[in-house]
Amino acid sequence: MEAETLIGPDLSRAAWRKSSLSGGSGGNCVEVATGIPGLPGVVAVRDSKNPAGPALVFTSEEWDVFLNDVKSRNLL
Repeated sequence: MEAETLIGPDLSRAAWRKSSLSGGSGGNCVEVATGIPGLPGVVAVRDSKNPAGPALVFTSEEWDVFLNDVKSRNLL
């Protein structure tokens, strides 16, 4: 069996942003991109310390569920 190569969506035109709660100390933080050209309904998340590394990709609905769960637990 041959190994398959997984290629994700093109995020090269994504506008990434950090949380306002992340601070400027360079700690553990993620960046989020929404409204990505050519990828409607996609939310991408990556490690801010490794912007060239991999990104996780979610649907807008999945991201909303995640955010609502975080907010309901007062984690923000």
